[in-house]
This record gives sequence, C-alpha cells and structure tokens, in this order.
Amino acid sequence: MHELSIVESLLALVLEHADKAEAEKVVGVNLVVGELSGVVDEAVEFYWDFLTRETIAKDSRIIFRHVSARLKCRKCGEVFLSSENGYICPKCSEQQVDIIAGRELFIESLEVE
Repeated sequence: MHELSIVESLLALVLEHADKAEAEKVVGVNLVVGELSGVVDEAVEFYWDFLTRETIAKDSRIIFRHVSARLKCRKCGEVFLSSENGYICPKCSEQQVDIIAGRELFIESLEVE
C-alpha cells in the first residue's frame, strides 16, 4: 500500500517538471527501482493509471529499470550481488556487509510532448 504515497510523490514531480518544460503531454516516465526498495511494479502501475486520469500524464507509461542489490563485505571488501549467496560474502563467508546498490527509487527521465 505504500506505493500509493510513492506514486503521488512521483506524479507531483513529473507534473512539476513537465510544467517547467511547457509540455502538453507526458508520454513516459523512466523509473529506476532497486531490488531492495520494496516497490512492486504492478502496484505502481495501478496507482499511476488511477492518479493520472485527469492530468497531462493520462495514458503515459512507466518504464522500469531494475537495479540488483550489490553488497560489499566489511571484512575483505569483496563486492557481490545478493543473488549469489544472499548476504554472505562469497570470498570469506563474512555476514557483515554494506548495501551499496539496490535501494534506489528515482525518476531517471521523462518523455514529454
């Protein structure tokens, strides 16, 4: 359900930037979503379609670019994807890691007319 507030914020940003660009229509929104962000694509699309009904973003599409979770071992410095071993370093088996990618959620670009 947190996607509703996320989409409300995204739409506000999109409309603000479309207005600054003097756009008549928003065609697409390129959204970067990290694996660990907790954002569900289908929920974002559902709320987007609902909230944009009476705006210049009506019928626009959201294009998702997903970012995998990348971790860095605190002991040996190894950088690895969480899908390889979960949160355990594949090099030294340490379990203390820092998340260096995968929490992203931002608008990368807009397509307007």
